[in-house]
Amino acid sequence: MKTANLDYILKRGVAEILIKEELLELLRSGRKLRLKEGFDPSFPDIHLGHMVALRKLRQFQELGHQVVLIVGDWTAQIGDPSGVSVTRPMLSAEKVKANAETYMKQFFKVVDKEKTEVRWQSEWFGKFTLADVIKLTSKFTVAQFLAREDFSARYAAGRPIAITELLYPLLQAYDSLAVQADVEFGGIDQKFNFLVGRELQGMMGQRQQQCFMTPLLVGTDGAHKMSKSLGNYIGIDEPPGEIYGKTMSITDSLILQYFELVTDVPDEELEQFKKQMEQGTVNPMELKKRLARELVTQLYDQEAALKAGEHFEKTVQKKETPAEICLGTRSGCAIQDYLVENNLAKSKGEAKRLILQGAVDAGGQRIIDANWIVPKDVIIRVGKRRYVRST
Repeated sequence: MKTANLDYILKRGVAEILIKEELLELLRSGRKLRLKEGFDPSFPDIHLGHMVALRKLRQFQELGHQVVLIVGDWTAQIGDPSGVSVTRPMLSAEKVKANAETYMKQFFKVVDKEKTEVRWQSEWFGKFTLADVIKLTSKFTVAQFLAREDFSARYAAGRPIAITELLYPLLQAYDSLAVQADVEFGGIDQKFNFLVGRELQGMMGQRQQQCFMTPLLVGTDGAHKMSKSLGNYIGIDEPPGEIYGKTMSITDSLILQYFELVTDVPDEELEQFKKQMEQGTVNPMELKKRLARELVTQLYDQEAALKAGEHFEKTVQKKETPAEICLGTRSGCAIQDYLVENNLAKSKGEAKRLILQGAVDAGGQRIIDANWIVPKDVIIRVGKRRYVRST
């Protein structure tokens, strides 16, 4: 293993590694390591924020190690009965399976499918009895869990914490035990849960997993971490034109972070970009175009990146209407329904927000009424880049 390559993998796009010296020892041992990545199938889509850790998994796969993808199907069916967490709705087994299939399709756009072992939580939790749950909870104290930042803040403020919520870190920790994880990957916000897994493994006589944590990618709004619920995300399965266009919309302050965390542009070039931006010798738009090309090429191919760039220049920079516009579904319905039917909005709620924000145009007219009836043969534009012609 080349030291330079290993240094690159362990430094670039890394927030913290616990414990780095132990991980280095494992890597140098020649053992094929088991790399754990779990996901909550409450929602099926992956965005660039998730991709930061997924790219690390791919790099470790290229060193010959084994990724173990855990589908959280058992916990997803429990949801969050307390109603505190909007990210843990209770799901049916069918919905979990559908979400998991969508997720894995996107996951394998980044991670090598042939070098991935897929495991479902229900393999071990499906056999759990009440006695097993009690044994698991006996391993830790309430005081240990109240040390977690969000729990301690809510406890101090007198806000409720459901017992269910205290169980989730334990269940995630047991996943590590079940698959004999050597390293667990994820965002820095998962540090507490990773450490619980490490401790549980030690209690049960297993080698303790290493915790490999990546930074949280800031969303396109430049203010909060990338999140679908905040609408500041770039989905990895979105059309090339959408990925390109959304990348062009990020604030200039995010350019270098995006290059570092989700592209393979060499560090030397990134240093040049930084100097050019500090000295004002480069137009940030040109760097964004390079970034957008890198991302679309990575998720699709060079041809898709080229077409997306041409489309952006024509429709956004030159404000031209595209020569080829997809035909939409039936006319004669309310615009908010039309946007959903034609995949221009994920839901009626999102459609209404787009309309209220003035982002919807029909035949050159800005639409401000969600119940406006779509006529035949009119070009509907959403935002600056998405078009459809009504039929």
